[in-house]
Amino acid sequence: MLLKESRRVKQSIVTLDMEGVLTPEIWIAVADETGIPELRRTTRDEPDYDVLMRGRLDILDHHGLKLSDIQQVIGTLDPLPGAKEFLDELRTFTQVVILSDTFEQFATPLIRKLNWPTLLCHRLMVEDDRIIDYQLRIREQKREAVKAFRSMYYFVISAGDSYNDTTMLMEANVGFLIHAPQNVKDEFPQFKAVESHADLLEEIRSSLAG
Repeated sequence: MLLKESRRVKQSIVTLDMEGVLTPEIWIAVADETGIPELRRTTRDEPDYDVLMRGRLDILDHHGLKLSDIQQVIGTLDPLPGAKEFLDELRTFTQVVILSDTFEQFATPLIRKLNWPTLLCHRLMVEDDRIIDYQLRIREQKREAVKAFRSMYYFVISAGDSYNDTTMLMEANVGFLIHAPQNVKDEFPQFKAVESHADLLEEIRSSLAG
């Protein structure tokens, strides 16, 4: 017979956004490399992900940018300072899953540099090196993943930096903002905001000890 939830040993899992939390923002790096300022717009600025991505696809098509062009830029990027060490330490005492609205075709070089943490993300639809569309794994995958982990009686701690992370944070047992811009912090004051991986690690430890 299954134990009632109140009698279960607390098993935990931490879900993290990738870009802005562990790695640079890929689209901003592409914007800087190509000189196309419109590509600097991210989920920190636009809450509607479909609106954001449709705009990006139009920009890529207009400028003739291919998947390989973007992958070349991504290959020059490194994780944010301290991100790998943070993940390495975090994974010594809890399970960790990266929940990101990036794409498999973008993320691999950065995930390799982070020592291959588990990543759940989306997929681009590509023809002859041209990005023609994108395919969501499921809608609201961050929120739904956290909901699923909680249904399995995990104690979930989530951290992110953007509008598209807030539903994940709301669904979690505990949610934090890290490296978030002021507009996101102002709109979601219910989430404690931290500015460093060291502070986030301390908050996670404290949440699990409580």
